[in-house]
Amino acid sequence: MEKYSVTCPCCQASLTIDAQTGALLAHAEKKKVLGSFEELQGELSKQKETREQIFAQEMSSMKDRERLLEEKFKEALKRADADSDTPYRNPLDLD
Repeated sequence: MEKYSVTCPCCQASLTIDAQTGALLAHAEKKKVLGSFEELQGELSKQKETREQIFAQEMSSMKDRERLLEEKFKEALKRADADSDTPYRNPLDLD
């Protein structure tokens, strides 16, 4: 009986597969290395800083968004006033 030993590319687990049937014979998960408390705390603080930066960026873009929308609205009003003398033509009526 011939067996193949394969490593999973996703979880790095060791899989033993039967060559004839293709059935999974054994599965051994990769041992997880536990970090120290200080490393975990440092990683959490980095994630917190990243979240705060993203939040600040979104808040500034929302403030800027309101100004941009107001400018677009004023520009659309100017164009509407300039085109007020021409009647509206529905593109579907041109057929």
